[in-house]
Amino acid sequence: MLWQPSLPERYTKADPASLARDIADRRQRLGDRLVILGHHYQTDAVIKHADLTGDSLKLSQLAAKVCREKPVEYLIFCGVHFMAETADMLSPEEVAVILPDLSAGCSMADMAQYDDCLYAWDAIHKELDRQGFAGRVIPITYVNSSAAIKAFVGAHGGACCTSSN
Repeated sequence: MLWQPSLPERYTKADPASLARDIADRRQRLGDRLVILGHHYQTDAVIKHADLTGDSLKLSQLAAKVCREKPVEYLIFCGVHFMAETADMLSPEEVAVILPDLSAGCSMADMAQYDDCLYAWDAIHKELDRQGFAGRVIPITYVNSSAAIKAFVGAHGGACCTSSN
């Protein structure tokens, strides 16, 4: 688990209206340099501050497009780890992608751990070798997986799929 410092008390004890004013003030100061992405699972209190809303992949694709059109420096992704990682992969390198809550995870994405993937890959190949299989194994992962799993799949000639394909 990544470590994240506690929020200052002035934020944890603030009422929603004060927080909304603080967010609006920061947004005004940062202008086009800031884009806030809100996954549609977020609460209305979060979504009302989002520049773009939608599902995880679409948000990352839209954010990458906006980053090519405007002088964006910061993308705040109100979502979970794999979503912020995807936005980071698709956005220009100079854009900082921020995940406000480092403990925000996705149980589906967390099902496949990198070390388990390596172990399974080796076990599959050992068994196929034992059986004399000479074909190719093509790994496929779902878009809702970690960047580490996506990198493993890509390094082994695989693909990433979505629920629509």
